[in-house]
Amino acid sequence: MSGRQRTLFQTWGSSVSRSAGARGCGSGTERPQTPGSSKAGLPAAAEAQAESDDDVLLVAVYEAERQLGLENGGFCTSAGALWIYPTNCPVRDYQLHISRTALFCNTLVCLPTGLGKTFIAAVVMYNFYRWFPSGKVVFMAPTKPLVTQQIEACYQVMGIPQSHMAEMTGSTQVFTRKEIWCRKRVLFLTPQVMVNDLSRGACPAAEIKCLVIDEAHKALGNYAYCQVVRELVKYTNHFRILALSATPGSDIKAVQQVITNLLIGQIELRSEDSLDILPYSHERRVEKLVVPLGEELTAIQKTYIQILEAFSSSLIQRNVLIKRDIPNLTKYQLILARDQFRKNPSPNIVGIHQGIIEGEFAICISLYHGYELLQQMGMRSLYFFLCGIMNGTKGMTRAKHELSRNEDFMKLYNHLECMFAQSRSTSAGGIPAIQKGDKHKKFFYSHPKLKKLEEVVVEHFKSWNAQNTSKKKYDETRVMIFSSFRDSVQEIAEMLLQHQPIIRAMTFVGHASGKSIKGFTQKEQLEVVKQFRDGGYNTLVSTCVGEEGLDIGEVDLIICFDAQKSPVRLVQRMGRTGRRRQGRIVVILAEGREERTYNQSQFNKRNIYRAISGNRQVLHFYQGSPRMVPDGINPELHKMFITHGVYEPEKPSWILQRKSSIFSCRDGK
Repeated sequence: MSGRQRTLFQTWGSSVSRSAGARGCGSGTERPQTPGSSKAGLPAAAEAQAESDDDVLLVAVYEAERQLGLENGGFCTSAGALWIYPTNCPVRDYQLHISRTALFCNTLVCLPTGLGKTFIAAVVMYNFYRWFPSGKVVFMAPTKPLVTQQIEACYQVMGIPQSHMAEMTGSTQVFTRKEIWCRKRVLFLTPQVMVNDLSRGACPAAEIKCLVIDEAHKALGNYAYCQVVRELVKYTNHFRILALSATPGSDIKAVQQVITNLLIGQIELRSEDSLDILPYSHERRVEKLVVPLGEELTAIQKTYIQILEAFSSSLIQRNVLIKRDIPNLTKYQLILARDQFRKNPSPNIVGIHQGIIEGEFAICISLYHGYELLQQMGMRSLYFFLCGIMNGTKGMTRAKHELSRNEDFMKLYNHLECMFAQSRSTSAGGIPAIQKGDKHKKFFYSHPKLKKLEEVVVEHFKSWNAQNTSKKKYDETRVMIFSSFRDSVQEIAEMLLQHQPIIRAMTFVGHASGKSIKGFTQKEQLEVVKQFRDGGYNTLVSTCVGEEGLDIGEVDLIICFDAQKSPVRLVQRMGRTGRRRQGRIVVILAEGREERTYNQSQFNKRNIYRAISGNRQVLHFYQGSPRMVPDGINPELHKMFITHGVYEPEKPSWILQRKSSIFSCRDGK
């Protein structure tokens, strides 16, 4: 090539640069110098010869990308002729149908746990990743362990290059997150991180083309999911929303809130009985066991009701609490009464009297919480709760003073202290007495439900071993037990540890820590789940942290130790079993209030599913789902086998931060 000749890229780059110069560089992006900007005195030929082909090519590529971004909202017409569906996993008709719907409308996908919500999300994300080469795709999950799990799961389905994906958490420095937003295209993060980055301007909101929201039933009130959608709409309406949940909400009102807050245009709902998922779901037997309270617990309950009557009588006399059947009054009803008092206080109640009534409400609400603990969890959980008030750790100084003056309360408290003070000290250490070697210490069953739970678990392992003597052992079946309170989780674990080595139990609690039981860090949670899957433990006793999303593995027996008012919680608990083989679910209920709560929850669940699948006029859907595919283009289905490499977990954020600082130093140099 002679010095007077110019390459194709030089010619293209020169013309592009001149046209770009005529329009001005309003974008603020630096571009390589072009012939028109050469220094005075240098011959044009010499300048052309010195010009770098790479720099000019960069200008051409930049301009091409800019034009693509301006046309059709960044949609690539060549890639958009098709939408890809993977065949590396068995093709299921319901997943294919839902994926197609989610590509073209803001969709809430409600599938029982274990039937492929993440698979559908990965398909939708991959197609938007292809269709919009300069756009961003975001996956939000409520907890860090879920975020970590989902990025790997999506890679295993569609093989989006790991170099284009990133995981961000609150521990990632703001500067590093801003770099990641610029360099990566598929982001996995918690909603609070997204809110923070939107408010700081670190997140390029206008470039987001697909937003996936896991555990979407949480999108109520001012939850971070709602904030993210509200912020994004300020910048652009041109993005697709895909919301995922095992169940749409606790009641019709909650479902409507989720639809409104997430701009949902359509619901794809499947229940355990839906015809198109029956071939892929294993049978789940649900058993309800109702347990009488027993003489001792009934006697303590009777005393406790007298205490409740003594403290609620003042509120009834002042007409701020409508007289009800005291034993059937709930904590929620008391909170509503207090809120009503705050909104419309009586003109006769002013000044110091308002403070007195607020204090009485606070005591009653706390006492009714203890009443629920007594009925559902037993005497030990009640004692631990009351102990927190009386030793000052809950900071309720007035409540402690008032309760100390009540003779019936102090008799009950002292009685419970005699029974459980020793348990309190072992619990505070986090190591049950049995694990310390005191296996001969007799376990005290503080609720009849504990005895029933023990019978069910022991019988499960015995029958499993009897049926699988030649093939399998205790290690190859898993049991998961749910209880809403940490003290109860600890108590159940202590009870089951009596049956080592047949039952190897481990507790599983959330991140926050209390004075009695230390919480699990995110790393510890993932480690416990891994050991449970691998057989290190065969029984997991969990709070609600085990309900949502995390891939616990195959569980043969689920036991719910308490009833949940919300059907959302029960559906998610049930989803832990029946994934690869038949599963069993046992709900253990105390006779009376807890049994009624469970029945009401089941009634609510049936009403929700009936309302969504039957009469669509009950719910109002968002009518403005944007058309992401330009008019005249209708992507055709193309099934293909997706191959991918081995997923390599992302390096810790401190390594990324160090690398970023090295790059920034080089740039500065």
